Amino acid sequence: MIALPRVRKGGPVALLAGLAAALAHPPFGFLPGLLGFSVLYLLLLRSSAERPLRSAFWRAWLFGLAYFTVSLWWISEAFMVDVAAHGWQAPFAVAGLAGGLALLWGLAAVVWRTVNGKGLAGASAFAAILAVTEWLRGHILTGLPWNPPGAAWAAGGAVSQLASVVGIYGLTLFTLVLTSLIALAASPGYRHRMRPVLAAAAALALVWGFGSVRLATAPHGPAGPVVRIIQANVPQTDKWDARTFSEILGRYTRLTAAPAAGPVPAYVIWSETAIPALLDDYLADDTWTAAEVQASLRPGQTLILGADRADPAPDRTRYYNSLFVLRRTVTGFDRLAVYDKHHLVPFGEYFPVDSLAEATGLKKLVHVGDGFDAGPPSRVVRPDGVAPFAPMICYESLFPGAISDQGRRAAWIVNVSNDAWFGRTSGPIQHLNLASYRAIETGLPMARSTPTGVSALIDAYGRSLRQLGQGREGFIDLPLPPVAPETPYHRFGDTIFWVVILAMFLHVMAVISSPGRGNLAAASSYRRRTVAPPNPTLSGDA
Repeated sequence: MIALPRVRKGGPVALLAGLAAALAHPPFGFLPGLLGFSVLYLLLLRSSAERPLRSAFWRAWLFGLAYFTVSLWWISEAFMVDVAAHGWQAPFAVAGLAGGLALLWGLAAVVWRTVNGKGLAGASAFAAILAVTEWLRGHILTGLPWNPPGAAWAAGGAVSQLASVVGIYGLTLFTLVLTSLIALAASPGYRHRMRPVLAAAAALALVWGFGSVRLATAPHGPAGPVVRIIQANVPQTDKWDARTFSEILGRYTRLTAAPAAGPVPAYVIWSETAIPALLDDYLADDTWTAAEVQASLRPGQTLILGADRADPAPDRTRYYNSLFVLRRTVTGFDRLAVYDKHHLVPFGEYFPVDSLAEATGLKKLVHVGDGFDAGPPSRVVRPDGVAPFAPMICYESLFPGAISDQGRRAAWIVNVSNDAWFGRTSGPIQHLNLASYRAIETGLPMARSTPTGVSALIDAYGRSLRQLGQGREGFIDLPLPPVAPETPYHRFGDTIFWVVILAMFLHVMAVISSPGRGNLAAASSYRRRTVAPPNPTLSGDA
């Protein structure tokens, strides 16, 4: 008799659970969707007895595939900028990226299933292993920490304030512990169902209370200089058309020169690669473009903008995605500082496998030579006469603890980005949420400028004081909010996260090594049950 694969609901349920978990993130904000991680725990607990590791990997991979597809579908918009040439690549890019990231979660499930965990120790191991996997996702191959589970709590809310202590990875661990406790209460045969529920409720109340107090007691120090954040609403489809160059420059200069309702802004911020040309070309002496930019600013005003720059070298010309600090003088500009982007986007700004990028057409998505070169490690920029700031260009705002302050804190964060690549999708909204966590972690306010939204001034607690939504043209004039007291995360980075992880693993190992408790399954509070032997004619459970 031929053995037939068993048809079960593990795979479809895993997909639905991953979909629900992804919908917890902005702009959807369906926080009950986080219980998808509880469902994943139960699915792994019930993985096939015949092939437990394969079943666990498959279910976690399907969960991750759904989660990352919903979280990252917006990258397809970048391929629609030139739809005739690149539109066909969009589904392959989304599926490949989502499936690749889901491999990490599949491997995490294999590690956990190898431990054969049940009970409280098993739930702890699940949360810790998946949280460590998320940390690895933010670091392997330069990292892509987009939508870690902890970022489902909207930045600026009470629960998000925990990131000021343990960072986004610590908040992810907290989130996974909550969902694992709830799953433990729903596990078949578990005796003390109310204990994990009460523990989860108490932990959530404690963190919510901490965040509420932190927000309520936020200092109201003296306001800083007025910042003008420009959003010119330039779609990516228009940006590289030579016929629109004059109009694009005109939008930026018109918004820059617009009269202020209050004090004249000390700082004016333009977005990443605001003008589609090398900065030294359009701000060269005796050019009409330089004259137009100069006319839009008042003497003494500081312009902070993202722009491409070229650095000729004997072997080749190097290109950088940079942030410039320029001060308007009576006769022109003083260049006060330049920051070259350090954390580049693989296959978007540089090409790890150059020949592959050429063959697939990905190189054409970058409009300068052979891509960008990386600058030195990120650092606080300290221009003369300007409040020192931590620069973050686009993708860099995803990474916690990426800016070195050399022992002296910055006064604010400047984040310039080009989210126009991704249209009016969920991507720019999620990017704002993720970037706002850098304000919470560091205790620094953030000024964020993008060409099409979402631009915002964010206080040191992750709250947007004012926003310019997607597809809007305009500017924000607001005083720079005060700095919060130095946060534990700013001082210690991920150290607290790793201490907690170590404590959890030591607890798990202690349970495993206890006399008479050969593994976590035996150490649980499960009733003894008679398990029917597997049917030898059935296999392939998903």
